Amino acid sequence: MDILALIPQFGGLIWTIAAFVLALSVIVAIHEYGHYIVGRWSGIHADVFSLGFGPVLWSRVDRRGTRWQIAALPFGGFVKFAGDANAASGKDEAAMAEAGDDPAKLRATMHGAPLWARAATVAAGPVFNFALSIAVFAAVLLTSGVTRDPLTVGTLHPLPVETRGLEQGDVITAINGITMPSREDTDAYSGFLDGLDPSPTLEYSVLRDGDALDVTGTWLMPPLVSGLAPQSAAMGAGLEVGDVISGIDGEPVFAFDQLKQAVEGGEGAPLALTVWRNGETLDVVMTPKRVDEPQQDGGFATNWRIGISGGLAFDPATQTPGMGEAVMGGVRQTLRIIEGSLSGLGHMITGAISTCNLSGPIGIAQTSGAMASQGAESFIWFIAVLSTAVGLLNLFPVPALDGGHLVFYAYEAVAGKPPSDRALRILMTAGLAMVLTLMLFALGNDIFCP
Repeated sequence: MDILALIPQFGGLIWTIAAFVLALSVIVAIHEYGHYIVGRWSGIHADVFSLGFGPVLWSRVDRRGTRWQIAALPFGGFVKFAGDANAASGKDEAAMAEAGDDPAKLRATMHGAPLWARAATVAAGPVFNFALSIAVFAAVLLTSGVTRDPLTVGTLHPLPVETRGLEQGDVITAINGITMPSREDTDAYSGFLDGLDPSPTLEYSVLRDGDALDVTGTWLMPPLVSGLAPQSAAMGAGLEVGDVISGIDGEPVFAFDQLKQAVEGGEGAPLALTVWRNGETLDVVMTPKRVDEPQQDGGFATNWRIGISGGLAFDPATQTPGMGEAVMGGVRQTLRIIEGSLSGLGHMITGAISTCNLSGPIGIAQTSGAMASQGAESFIWFIAVLSTAVGLLNLFPVPALDGGHLVFYAYEAVAGKPPSDRALRILMTAGLAMVLTLMLFALGNDIFCP
């Protein structure tokens, strides 16, 4: 065996693990800090704030008596509140006994605090995960901007064609004599693009420095690789952002839709692609994968995909949105992820789509490494997506998760007393078993699903 040949693979593995640990650490830190800070605001004392499990690598005690620590196993974390150490009964009997009849000490424990304080403390973890996602999505909008309306040419992408015509700063008013609709009218804009007759070039009417001009330019949506899906055929074949697919099975192509139709119509057959990259031509063979994709009506459709996203022949010029617009954009993106996750889970339960869509730690780690390899913005975006997923998962009404504790508190609010210790032990054991079963099932998907 050639040991040197393993060095790139080993380096890739280290990169993947590092990206996964970093992403998970950020998400866990935000989640647990939500529990901690709301608990503190609610008058509940935190004994320990830990990132990771197992042997403690570093720790310090702050002036409030909370021990902050980093442990050796960076796959989670926890906040131990006073009176909340025993996972089975939910009570730390030693701490409760120490509090004794002292109302102040008892009030500072998790189980001596009012119901509202306990519920707020538990709910804060997932809420902070959602807040992180909204903040990241809003920050991305603020830094990258939103597409200017009317459509304006920004940076032109390198393409394997000579005819451009368009220049940076051109405001596109019409294509092939048809007036461009506003991007705010989503249906009209989408219908306009779909209604263009495919051809290697288009006639653009533009405003350039205040002058109206007609110029000949390339097809608006060439087979340009604008993004790569993690664990996709395209990423596995070594395609890169900026590549242009110039041929399929020996036939020239000029439009992204031609590539899409060839992939979907091939029923999974291998495709021989000619790839243009910075003036050089490469030959690549890849096999599409079946992918379950969410639809606007809430359903799913199964299609063949190679895992690339397309875009325009240029980066559209952008403008900076207002803070309110950016935050609302972050909220909408977070809600879309929640809606898609719930819809996907429901379709997996009913058998409408494959359970292979559920990824475990290996799949998440591979995605972390893949997104990190595409740049900081892609990786940060992935952290925000994963943070939403973690927040949603923790709200499921399963004992041992935050959602399960909130169900217990809801019962206490209605019944006037908490569930019995025996009931809590049984439910917590069942909840832990469910969580472990789900984790093992997802891990099996990582290993055995194609």
